[in-house]
Amino acid sequence: MISRRALELATAVLTGSFGVAVLVQSLDNGIGWSSAGVDAGTFPFLTGIMIVLGSLYNLVRGVMPVASLAHVPIAITPIELRRLASLFLPAAIFVAAIPLAGMYVASALYVFAVLAIPRHQSVPRALAMAGATALALYVVFERLFQVSLPHGALAAALGF
Repeated sequence: MISRRALELATAVLTGSFGVAVLVQSLDNGIGWSSAGVDAGTFPFLTGIMIVLGSLYNLVRGVMPVASLAHVPIAITPIELRRLASLFLPAAIFVAAIPLAGMYVASALYVFAVLAIPRHQSVPRALAMAGATALALYVVFERLFQVSLPHGALAAALGF
């Protein structure tokens, strides 16, 4: 079980880390004015400051139980955590599979897995939807937009 306070603190730290990364990268791009106008990193730098300030505010709210809902003992029950994992884990595997299998194969496997494994659809219907997804991605991106999606190491090994 995860407490509300732990979620608030973890979210504040995560968003604050993202804000700091934006700030650092903005400094690399340059902030301020140049002969051409505003440097490329100025607006991302301001955005990073807003993210960090918001994260600090949320961090303080998470630490102070009076000012937040941190007194709620349980925010995510084991059942809810399993539901969250059932959404997150297939998506994470899908993203990890793209460099290996390519976008088309990974997308087809993802659609099949989320439809057939929890038994939302029959296996033949899930296979049809997975194939249609891969075909639609190919037609839209490769043919219509003429944008090549990642083909992956599998396609390179097979010579595609």
